[in-house]
Amino acid sequence: MKSETLSISQLEAIARLIRFRTIRNSHLTGTPHLGSCLSCTDLLVWLYWDILRLDPQNPKASDRDRFILSKGHAAPVLFQVLAQKGFYGLDALDSYGQGGSVFGEHPPSPDHLAGIEAATGSLGHGLPIGLGMALASRIMHKPYRVFAILGDGECNEGSVWEAALMASAQKVSNLTVFVDYNKWQATGRSDEVLGLAPLAEKWKAFGWACMEVDGNSFQEIESAYNSLAKDDRPKAIIAHTVKGKGIPFMEDDNNWHYRIPTADEVRQSAEILGISSDQIQLDGRKPISHG
Repeated sequence: MKSETLSISQLEAIARLIRFRTIRNSHLTGTPHLGSCLSCTDLLVWLYWDILRLDPQNPKASDRDRFILSKGHAAPVLFQVLAQKGFYGLDALDSYGQGGSVFGEHPPSPDHLAGIEAATGSLGHGLPIGLGMALASRIMHKPYRVFAILGDGECNEGSVWEAALMASAQKVSNLTVFVDYNKWQATGRSDEVLGLAPLAEKWKAFGWACMEVDGNSFQEIESAYNSLAKDDRPKAIIAHTVKGKGIPFMEDDNNWHYRIPTADEVRQSAEILGISSDQIQLDGRKPISHG
């Protein structure tokens, strides 16, 4: 079910392509949350190409690994990842944002799209759902693992910490959480909206095995995951990321939480990411205004 491990350069090339497609999609469909998508792109690419045991041809296999994008507003980049992995064709994304389409700002119900484990977007729910899945694997004697990506602002939710307490008490060792710590949420700096820092110490105090990494570095993500792999506690990897990562004029600019790129900005992004002109394809669909 798991594909051959790729080199760092191969993963980086995939991440550049996924970033560009996500940016282009935002322009064509008026879909926001672009900065939040770009901060977690490397985490998603690493998980789907290097870690998760999944079969796109049999997406409901009982022993598959489970992945939950708890920060559901980053669904636009997850959709691009799933398409690239073959859960559905890239042409399926042509319906994005149209009436009746399953592709929107957040993940749909699992019954409506292959590769989705939970409809998320109401923040704070992904970890409790993932905990339930991890406990179910123990009850059913299944060997699967559960992974979730949380936003740093999402850690404001009390349900995150309730689940963290239970996971620790139950020693749910097959549960791994990545916190996309890009330092921003919708209205301000995450550490200023609530007292989030020191975040790693909080997870450790709740009984989790925890490490901090550069969440936009495949090497550091891999190293931290391998270091924690044999620990019998649930694992939390605090991934220090950059909102808008990969595009200098978007990086660490919270306007891109809602801003939609212009056609010229899409072309600039393509040049930055090394995307050939024949892949830009901005003329086939009229952009949709958002709001």
